[in-house]
Amino acid sequence: MSKKKNVFVIGLDDFNLEKLSHLPEAKECDFLPAIRLDEMRDVEKFSIPDLLETADKRIKEAGRIDAAVSWFDFPGSVLVPIIAEKYNVPGPSLKDVMKCEHKYWSRVEQRRAIPENIPEFKAFDIYDDNAYDKIDFKPPFWIKPIKSYGSFLAYKIENKEQFNECIREAREHIDLMVEPFTYIFDKYEVSPEISKMEEKMFAETMIKGHQCTAEGYSVNGKIEVYGIIDSILEGDTSSFSRYEYPSSLDQETKERIFSISKKAIRQIGLKNSAFNIEYFYDENTGEINLLEVNPRMSQSHGDMFEKVHGMSHHEIMLNIALGRKPVKLDKTGEYEIAAHFMLRSFKSGIVKEAPGKKTINELKQKYPDFDILLNVKEGMDLDDMAQHHIDSYSYVMANIFLGAQSSGELLEKYNDVVEKLAIKVEPGEE
Repeated sequence: MSKKKNVFVIGLDDFNLEKLSHLPEAKECDFLPAIRLDEMRDVEKFSIPDLLETADKRIKEAGRIDAAVSWFDFPGSVLVPIIAEKYNVPGPSLKDVMKCEHKYWSRVEQRRAIPENIPEFKAFDIYDDNAYDKIDFKPPFWIKPIKSYGSFLAYKIENKEQFNECIREAREHIDLMVEPFTYIFDKYEVSPEISKMEEKMFAETMIKGHQCTAEGYSVNGKIEVYGIIDSILEGDTSSFSRYEYPSSLDQETKERIFSISKKAIRQIGLKNSAFNIEYFYDENTGEINLLEVNPRMSQSHGDMFEKVHGMSHHEIMLNIALGRKPVKLDKTGEYEIAAHFMLRSFKSGIVKEAPGKKTINELKQKYPDFDILLNVKEGMDLDDMAQHHIDSYSYVMANIFLGAQSSGELLEKYNDVVEKLAIKVEPGEE
C-alpha cells in the first residue's frame, strides 16, 4: 500500500482542516502544519526566517513533502512558492506571487493590460510631511499600505486634516507588514526597483458599485474563473455584511469579469496557482474596476462552495498543489444559495453577553447548515480582539455560515440566528 501524500499547510487551522477532510482526496493525504495559524496571525512581529525555519524543521521531521498550500494572505501566500521551490513540489513562482501581493506593483502590471478597468493611483512616502500635496487627485480617495490584509490601515480620505491623522496612525503600525515584505524582496532578489521604493503607502481614486470576487486558477497555460461571489456591504459603510454565492450579476457582466481576470493574470504571469480577484461593478455606468488580485483561493468562500456544489473549492487548490488537473465543481450541494455573514459591532465596548455551547448546539440542531466562528467571549474588550477580526471601522464578533433555497430564506435564518446568539456589547469606561 502506497504511503499517504504529505500536504503541508501554511496557516493550518481547525475550520479549514475540516473542509479539507471532506474532500475525496483526503483519504490519500495527510494534512500537516508547516506553520500553524496562531504562529503567523496576531503576532507582534513577523519573522520570515523564523517561520521558514519552523516549516523546514517540520518537513524534515515528516521525512517528505508532496505539496505546499495556503489559503491565507501574507505571509502564507508568499511562503508557498519559497517552500515549493526549495523542495521541488508544484507551485507558483515567488516573483509572480509578489506581483500580486505588492499592491502598488500589482497596479503597475494591471495598468499595462487593463488600464480601463483600474482607478488612478499614486504611491507616497508616509514620512513626507507634504505627501498630501503631492497626490495628483482630489479627495475623496483611499489610502492603503503597499501590503496589508483585510482592511488593515486602509482609510477613506475626505480632507488633508484627516489624511495627516491617518498617516500618524499608519507610521505606528505599518512596519508590521512592510518590514517582512521588504525582507523577502531583498533576500530573494525579486525586484530591486520595487524593493528600493521609499513609499510604503499609495492613494487611489474612488471606485464604486456592486462588489464581487472572482475565484479562479491558472495551470498549464489555462486560466479559468469558476465562480463569482457577491460582497455585500453593511449599510453605508465600507465593511462587509456578508459574502453570498452564487452572484446575482447577469451572465454578460460575469463574462466581462472572466475576460478581465484572464487578461490581468496573463499580464502578471501567475501560474500553478489558485487566485481570487476583487471587483466593483457600477450598474449605472457599466464600468468594471478591479480592486485587487490575490494569488490564492479565498478560504472565506469555502463553506459557500461546499453548500452549493457539495464540495469546497479547497479541492481545486489541493489538486493544483499535487500537480493534477483541477476538477470541475458540479452543482450537487444541498442549497441553491449560501452566505458567510460577518456579525459586526461598529462601536468599541465590553461584551456583556455572549452565547455558550448550549446555544450554539441548539442552533446547529435547528439549522443543520449553520456553522459559526465566534470571536468574542463574555467580559472581552472589543479593542483587545485579534487584529484579523478588526478593520479600520468595526469589529467582527462572529463569522456565521448558512445555506438556503432562496435569498429570503437565507436572511430569515440569519436574523433568527443573530437574535438567539444575543451578543450584547456595552460602552467601556472612559
